[in-house]
Amino acid sequence: MAWWIWVLGGLVLLLLEVATPGGFFAVFFGAGAILVGAMKGFGLEGPAWMEWLVFSVLSAVSLALFRKPLMRRLNLVPARSVDRLEGEAAVVQEEVPPGGVGKAEMRGSSWSARTAGTQALKPGQRCRVVKIDGLTIWLRSE
Repeated sequence: MAWWIWVLGGLVLLLLEVATPGGFFAVFFGAGAILVGAMKGFGLEGPAWMEWLVFSVLSAVSLALFRKPLMRRLNLVPARSVDRLEGEAAVVQEEVPPGGVGKAEMRGSSWSARTAGTQALKPGQRCRVVKIDGLTIWLRSE
């Protein structure tokens, strides 16, 4: 492949990174393509498989080494897809005795529930979620 095709492909990948709300992935592949194009332009060329190997290795190694420090330096944190359920309201469906397990409804779903206090929680009682332990919510009466 000609050197300018590598450089053009690298620039397209860099523009793709700028145009999309990605997490700094395409920039490393774009830089790898530009570096392979520069190597080829300076006469450091080999067979096509070698170009692709150098591109792959450069891109993967730079991604592994520089992505986290770059994200940290730019104060970008990966988006978390799980929201916090502590503090949410829940309604007891089945009695929850102290030290026992019952049922409660939160956000339209039924959950296994335990009490965080010393008193039993009665059906229909509104409570607040104190913590989540797997698929069990710990409740405290309001």
